[in-house]
Amino acid sequence: MFHKEGGKIILIATTLTVIITLFAPKLTTIPWLEKTIQIAALFFLLMILQFFRNPNRRIEANDKVVLAPVDGKVVVIEEVYEDEYFKDKRLQVSIFMSPINVHVTRYAVSGKIKYSKYHPGKYLVAWHPKASTENERTTVVIENRVFGEILYRQIAGALARRIVNYAEVGMQVRQGDDAGFIKFGSRVDMFFPLGTKVEVKLQQNAVGNQTVIAIKE
Repeated sequence: MFHKEGGKIILIATTLTVIITLFAPKLTTIPWLEKTIQIAALFFLLMILQFFRNPNRRIEANDKVVLAPVDGKVVVIEEVYEDEYFKDKRLQVSIFMSPINVHVTRYAVSGKIKYSKYHPGKYLVAWHPKASTENERTTVVIENRVFGEILYRQIAGALARRIVNYAEVGMQVRQGDDAGFIKFGSRVDMFFPLGTKVEVKLQQNAVGNQTVIAIKE
């Protein structure tokens, strides 16, 4: 199953792969070079397909837990000052996605969208400390009945050149549903009220819609 955001790119990649495979014999008379070109084209297509894959991870929404919005590695768990929306101290949890991870962004909790804003910016590597405030990004705040307001931020990385965000102010969203997509390498930051019980550890691999990030007892 593939994400709808990859439709055009998958079609183009498939077409190019077919063309290169069929015309490779006309590009060279050297058998091993012909095979190398064909294998390279197929590898390119497989990379595109794996990047836009969208695993079916249906869940039962649970307001007492915050689920990972993306696949990737937990790279930040710390208290920070959030200066865009809350303008006070929050607990930040960040997940870094490599190009081989699933890049679908899912709603970590159910609730009402209170804030959604796109920010143009730089393309620093996603794990850079300044990426959260200087890179191209979108900021979204969801008001959940148990956790209150939770902010998440989609951040473009050095390879990412397009962030897709489906959240619009006033929408009622359901935990686990698609919230957007970040193309080719990125990071997601989440900001919780201080005192939130975090269930993950640094360097832990998180799985979108499966790994519990925070819990309310």
